[in-house]
Amino acid sequence: MRNLILLLHLFAAIVWLGGMVFAHFCLRPSVAMLEPPKRLALMAATLTRFFNIVIVAIVILLATGVQLYIARDGAAAAAIGMHLMSGIGIAMMLLFGHLFFGPFRRMKAAVIAEAWPVAATQLGMIRVLVLANMILGFLAVSAVRLL
Repeated sequence: MRNLILLLHLFAAIVWLGGMVFAHFCLRPSVAMLEPPKRLALMAATLTRFFNIVIVAIVILLATGVQLYIARDGAAAAAIGMHLMSGIGIAMMLLFGHLFFGPFRRMKAAVIAEAWPVAATQLGMIRVLVLANMILGFLAVSAVRLL
């Protein structure tokens, strides 16, 4: 059972981290050739789908993370890397919440209103926050594997 929980935890992390890598390094540069209305509408639609998947991944990460932590009898038995991964993971979830309910919500509203400069500014903020979360994700994976 522990292996299944660990596998689900790993899959959820891969989906979230891999999606950020794809969005930042592949999708974002590729849509730069589009005119702002098309680019911003495409990014809003794509991020809506991706962020819905991220929400599911976060639920899975929290549920499986708690199970894995309990299986180790809590703080006393957990390795330092597990503590670091947990702390970084919580920071990532909080950062995602800020991104989702702040810049992303404002970007979607601006796209609907066809306020392209506002939408572009919010997308720029999303890019920075996704990059920060991606770095945190790599740090979390490194912490649990190296420490």
